[in-house]
Amino acid sequence: MLSRRALRALLSRIGAENLGVLETSGVQAVALIVLLVAISVGVRTTALGGSFWIDEGISVGIAHHALSSIPHVLHQDGAPPLYYMLLHVWIALFGDSERATHALSLLFSLACVPLAYWVGRPVFSRAVGIVCATLAALDPYLTYYGQETRMYTLAAALSFLITGAYIRGIVLSRRRWLPVLAISIDLVALTHNWGLFLAIGLGVATVALARDRLRWDGLLVALGAGVIYVPWLPTLLKQAAHTGAPWTTSPNLHALVLAPGAVLAGDGPLMAFAVAGCAGLAIVMRGGGAQRSTIRLLALAIAVTILVAWTGSQFTPAWTGRYLGVIVGPLLLLAAVGFVKVGRPGLVSFILILFLWGGFSVKDEKSNAKAIAAATTPLLRPGDLILTTHPEQTPVLRYYFGPGFRYATTLGPVADPRVMDWRDALKRLKAATPAADIALLAQLPPGQRFAVVAPVFRDYHAWDAPWTKLVYTTSNRWLAAISADRRFRQVTVVRSDEIATKKNYWKPLQAFIFVRSSSIRAAAQGNTSR
Repeated sequence: MLSRRALRALLSRIGAENLGVLETSGVQAVALIVLLVAISVGVRTTALGGSFWIDEGISVGIAHHALSSIPHVLHQDGAPPLYYMLLHVWIALFGDSERATHALSLLFSLACVPLAYWVGRPVFSRAVGIVCATLAALDPYLTYYGQETRMYTLAAALSFLITGAYIRGIVLSRRRWLPVLAISIDLVALTHNWGLFLAIGLGVATVALARDRLRWDGLLVALGAGVIYVPWLPTLLKQAAHTGAPWTTSPNLHALVLAPGAVLAGDGPLMAFAVAGCAGLAIVMRGGGAQRSTIRLLALAIAVTILVAWTGSQFTPAWTGRYLGVIVGPLLLLAAVGFVKVGRPGLVSFILILFLWGGFSVKDEKSNAKAIAAATTPLLRPGDLILTTHPEQTPVLRYYFGPGFRYATTLGPVADPRVMDWRDALKRLKAATPAADIALLAQLPPGQRFAVVAPVFRDYHAWDAPWTKLVYTTSNRWLAAISADRRFRQVTVVRSDEIATKKNYWKPLQAFIFVRSSSIRAAAQGNTSR
């Protein structure tokens, strides 16, 4: 949580009239940026050592593969390779603990602060730059994902870099920035596939609103970015055909309208942004020149990015708010412009945002996989089998249980438990039956234990997507089939509530410990029952 002393120091610099008083000298601006980074460190390290959840286990698992193998491994996952390759190098230097890998995301989130100031400077003012940097320092989206081993803060930092390069290269016609813009677009597209939507948004905005010569500059950027991206295109097409995101649903109109709230911490702050920000932008739009052009271009680019992502998700569901990190840069810049230009109402809204955001903190309650593994491991022996009925949990379970066990899912034995194979996963799970896994369990020698790790289905709204509905039904079928087979005797159950008191895990796990019966009669009865 942001300390009151730090917040008072920041607000005292803002003054009592409006945000225009933040127009400072270069040295003062640098000092303020350093202060903002320091505040951001304090806000964004409350859960730096927090436990991994599903996606983080996948991140670390993929990053543990050889650097040259990562692009090929991602045929199974559906993501671009840049973040995983950077994480591979980071792990080699600092290890793969929760704190170490979260620190990489923290670094990217902190980089957003000076980048935000840099973005606001060329067309607007130091005041806009400082307000934008302040928003970047406290934005709960960057705070949350700055403590998660995923690529979202890298995408956000690159969105600031793209925004600054776009303003300099396209709006201000400084052509030396065009290569930077092209490379930045490639970097964000190779970090997250929704970076392609931002590229489309910027392209549409440039064609629709820029002057003729600037459109040609935009075409040069597109060609340059395309040449670099082409080698990854065949993999992207394979991923699009065979992976996707069956664990989500098609977004409704409400999700489209409130999409910016995904990176602005919900509806309340979004309303403050909308009222003050739009009023300030309207004031700037009455004028002309580079400021007006920048606002028009970036606003259209943001709108097109969201609309393309939303429309695409109507056909192939892939919508989730965290993917919108690609618009953090332009969105916070436009908000900063609005706050500065609207005067006293902008100051009031800005202070409200600081108080709301300054009280945000991350809690270590994403997953209880670590606690389940810690409580279950003493009940097993090296080489025992761990079967999970929620297949994408395998990499995080592999991280916490370690390499000394064998792994299987409702899709069958897992050759590489560090990766979730999403290729046609929904189709494969629909075709799966408990018989194959039960046959695998029946091969265990008498007296050998195995664990079945399954979700606790306490929040049924979290299991509405095609994939998660199927996980719900198959998990219950597998547990019922194993429990009913007399060749297996349940020893104990490790439940989340017993080891995770007062936690609010989203999709908690539990572990059922079984032993392969040593009774010949029980085995015969098990075979007869089948």
